[in-house]
Amino acid sequence: MWYSFWIGGEYINMKIGIPKGLLYYKYYPFFTSFFTELGAEIVCSADTNKEILDEGIKHCVDEACLPVKVFHGHIASIKDNCDIILIPRLMQVKEREFICPKFCGLPEMVLNSMSNMPKTITEPIYATSRKKLFKWAKKAGSMITKDKFKIKKAFNIALNKQKSFSTGIKNNNFKLNIALVGHPYNIYDNFVNMNLVKKLNELGAGVLTLEYIDDKFINKEVKELYKRPFWTFARENYGFASHVVNSQKVDGIIYISSFACGIDSVVVDLIKNKIGDFPFMLLKIDEQTGEAGIVTRIEAFVDMLERSC
Repeated sequence: MWYSFWIGGEYINMKIGIPKGLLYYKYYPFFTSFFTELGAEIVCSADTNKEILDEGIKHCVDEACLPVKVFHGHIASIKDNCDIILIPRLMQVKEREFICPKFCGLPEMVLNSMSNMPKTITEPIYATSRKKLFKWAKKAGSMITKDKFKIKKAFNIALNKQKSFSTGIKNNNFKLNIALVGHPYNIYDNFVNMNLVKKLNELGAGVLTLEYIDDKFINKEVKELYKRPFWTFARENYGFASHVVNSQKVDGIIYISSFACGIDSVVVDLIKNKIGDFPFMLLKIDEQTGEAGIVTRIEAFVDMLERSC
């Protein structure tokens, strides 16, 4: 275990652990910048690999989905090398919507499953406004320094870093175009999805993700539902899939879903009912998923799209 010293109202040589799991792929500029500006050293876990997955399976409950198991593995890989670990309890990023329920109890899952844990940052994150997000920053930052001005400055810098950050995939100059739908940690973790984007590109298919679709188009599609989705991922994935079909932006849809994901079990049916006979393939993944089976299915899907063009 690493040890830091409390001098003049702040820790010296503080090491903050940030696991590369779940929504790290969307929000890491904010978290890494915030703690770096406070003077902490960032200890990130490695990209997901077999060792991390195996550790996650060992420490996590069997009933959890693959991304949560992977997150446990990332925690296990860095917990002995830092003073504090961030376990993001991300609750909201939009008003009247919530993130997947697994995030609400994520810290309890980790702390109940793992021993010899360092201090953890588990404060709920409500990112629906600058004011609400700053409440999290004040509490998280106070674990490193008592300098309120320093915390506010770090927060402003981190927020600007996040605002200037862009993610998403939009491949150009491909004969075929496929919308890749799913939770971001399934789309952007190349180990979890077995390099799906690269495999599609090699087969001559370009990929489009929801980040390249304006939110107003997604909301327009969602308004046609009899009830507004309660979960952010449900709204985004349904609205994105519906829009690209209606606007003829893609030739097919691949939905990558974690086995036993409750949100996806509803959203997939909503999408199927909306798009009718439009080419659609559901890829379910868990720790037992074999790469050969994935390759066979996407090859058949791309071949079908080529024949229909």
